[in-house]
Amino acid sequence: MRAPPSPRVTWPAMYHQWSQMTFIHWRYPPSRVQALLPDHLTVETFDGTAWVGLTPFLMRGVRVPGVPALPWLSTFPETNLRTYVRDARGRTGIWFLSLDVGRVPAALLGRGGYGLPYYWSDMSVDAENGHIRYRCRRRYPGPSGARCDVEMETGVPLTASERDELAYFLTARYRLFTVVAGRPAAAQVEHPPWPLHHAHLTGLDQDLVQAAGLPGPEGNPVLHASPGVPVRVGMWSW
Repeated sequence: MRAPPSPRVTWPAMYHQWSQMTFIHWRYPPSRVQALLPDHLTVETFDGTAWVGLTPFLMRGVRVPGVPALPWLSTFPETNLRTYVRDARGRTGIWFLSLDVGRVPAALLGRGGYGLPYYWSDMSVDAENGHIRYRCRRRYPGPSGARCDVEMETGVPLTASERDELAYFLTARYRLFTVVAGRPAAAQVEHPPWPLHHAHLTGLDQDLVQAAGLPGPEGNPVLHASPGVPVRVGMWSW
């Protein structure tokens, strides 16, 4: 199965490199997730259930057009909690339940400029020989101390037959939804297809899911890993 095509972002607002990404997904009843969404969005389901994803990774090369990336400011860990939705026009995309980042300026810009639920957290990403360890302790705003510790092993790349509809449903997402100044807004995201690998979870201690208003996840998650992709984030549109 071929990946859905990425849109072309002609006028990017930001450039990113999303690196050392791990996708951890659980099934949830659609009604549970819908209760956390604004009225203009509807939870998108696969196999009759909603999906909630915990995605720790390392952000690199963050910059705006015309400005070079700054070593300290442009590289930091991030952990997102997300789900998948449709708007009233039928467009699909991501709704973020939380975004924890390891840089105060990124958290302030994300909240103030993009209307996204960013949090400043103590974070780290350590990678060696296919083993990755992510650490996150939320600092501000609360709930202070919400955590996410993940340890995983990256496996072999997915074969063509393993790149199925569910893998693309969970990872091939090219639009972000938010609310800016009380108005629904969306931004397109351009990147090449994710180079997806198998992943083995060796440790997980988290309560970011519960801090977002959901019950703790049950059952074994669906896992994918990726070395990353370059990203162009478009302007918000209404």
